[in-house]
Amino acid sequence: MSKKLVITADDFGISKEANDAILKSFQEGSLTATCLMATGQAFEHAIQEIWPQCSEIGFGVHLNIIEGKTLQSPNKKSLLYDFDGQYNNGFIQLLANSSNKKFIDEVETDFRIQIEKVLDKAKVDHLNSHVHTHSIPKIFEITCKLAKEYGIKYIRTQNEIPYFIPNIQKHLDLRFPVNLIKLGLLKAFSTINLQTLKKYSLATNEYFVGVSYTSYMDEDAIKYGIAKVKEPNSITEVILHPTTDQSKKDNYQEFLSITNPELKKYLESSDFELTNYKKLS
Repeated sequence: MSKKLVITADDFGISKEANDAILKSFQEGSLTATCLMATGQAFEHAIQEIWPQCSEIGFGVHLNIIEGKTLQSPNKKSLLYDFDGQYNNGFIQLLANSSNKKFIDEVETDFRIQIEKVLDKAKVDHLNSHVHTHSIPKIFEITCKLAKEYGIKYIRTQNEIPYFIPNIQKHLDLRFPVNLIKLGLLKAFSTINLQTLKKYSLATNEYFVGVSYTSYMDEDAIKYGIAKVKEPNSITEVILHPTTDQSKKDNYQEFLSITNPELKKYLESSDFELTNYKKLS
């Protein structure tokens, strides 16, 4: 049985340039899925102008409690955002606050509003989050609770097999060791979160590619990452953040990579079946 490969573009709705890149990456490249930010500044552009042109793409909600502004009415007593409704917790703060029931209740309300906003426009087949914040175990539990309630089967986990690209330039930037620290944390969370998924009878990807080489996700990062997966009939998810905005060099490179015809040929000749959670559901 062939291994399944889902290639997802996160941040649908964050900007018009990201939206345009996602459409082209689906139509011309190897992209199979995306996830919509209900809080994104280009949400309406995404859902009104881009979505009708790629309605067969796998479609999720990209939950966000770390960047931008909440959809809730601002509450000056909030632990999740400031007086103006701007989210004001980094990842470590979210982790620390996740033991606070009041905070978790706020997160649940925020996630619920985001999910319902997207569901009002389209059918959803998976959930994930901006900067992997849903991976924090107590926040992951809330994500599972809502997925079960809204009939969404798949939630992303980050079980990435460590791998190395034989290109020294990719390892000289200080972001690379930071990525490895992040990978260790996310893999530990994923081990815990698999038990929560089982509790709610939900599904996930067995493997993941996109942490070790965050900001370096080119053709080699995809090829070497998926090459580590040997398990038949497993699901591997690769994540990208493409844009047509050339001033964002890392993200623009991801756009060039996922639309590269040579990558498409490579994937089509591999032992992976390109798919998405819509088809898998």
